[in-house]
Amino acid sequence: MPEAPLIARTRAQDEAPFAPVDYGLYAVTVMAWSFSWYALSLQPGVVANEVSIAYRFALAAAIMLVWALASGRRMRFAAREHAAFAAMGVLIFSTNFLFFYYGSSFLVSGLLSVVFSLASLTNVFVAALAYREWPSTRTVAAGAIGFAGIALMFWPKITEGGFDTDVARGLALCITGTLCFSVGSLISSRLSRRRAEIPLVSANAWGMVYGAAWCAVLALIMGKPFGWDPRPEYLFALVFLAVVSTVIAFAAYLTLVGRIGSGRAGYATVIFPIFALLVSTVLEGYEWTFTAFGGLALVIAGNVMVMRGR
Repeated sequence: MPEAPLIARTRAQDEAPFAPVDYGLYAVTVMAWSFSWYALSLQPGVVANEVSIAYRFALAAAIMLVWALASGRRMRFAAREHAAFAAMGVLIFSTNFLFFYYGSSFLVSGLLSVVFSLASLTNVFVAALAYREWPSTRTVAAGAIGFAGIALMFWPKITEGGFDTDVARGLALCITGTLCFSVGSLISSRLSRRRAEIPLVSANAWGMVYGAAWCAVLALIMGKPFGWDPRPEYLFALVFLAVVSTVIAFAAYLTLVGRIGSGRAGYATVIFPIFALLVSTVLEGYEWTFTAFGGLALVIAGNVMVMRGR
């Protein structure tokens, strides 16, 4: 799942042609995020979701902290900055994922990614509420198109009687997780405006520390044991999610943003749901319908409209 902060773009970056290395970075980012949804679906079961997320981000945080220290980035911050890191970590690096982990018990992984792709739309509306600025007509239209696409993708379940309580619960959990991500992204964007004082790697490293700690505290409060799943696929999922989809994808995405600008790099969030659904088709037996194709097209169109209107 993407955990990238908002970074300002420049016209020169947006107009520069892609170099071979840019295509490689794009491929790494998209593939890492595409497969992360299936890896996420392998974790729920033996180990409590809160504990799995604590393990995941404890490992990712350790790697990010080493990265920040080895590269000489600033790591000491005032209490006010740590409060912002903690809020971002609780929303983006724990609670957001917790809702998706629980949602994965009811929906195939590809659908999780499609719901999450609406973050590019919900980000705009959350920011509008925070700053009390009504979004443009284009943005409202894009939001309507995107959410109509989600409705179409679930339409076969509704018309065939398959939209039962479990499916509705899974969809509600994923939408709530996406909203948590959007609120956390608002905090991240405010921190990114001070990137000269607060390096992005450092901010995200601390955010992951607080996110892992929050899930560990939740597990203790809820009486969830800190157990372990001996299945090889659980270990694979843990390492893939912590190392590949978090640290490596994060590094590739930040490098890509620096080379081509956030405008074009951000289209990775439009592309990865397509590949995530293909992964779900092969590994989980997701069945495509005409309405599913149409719904996915609308979701992508809504995302593109928002991104071009920024």
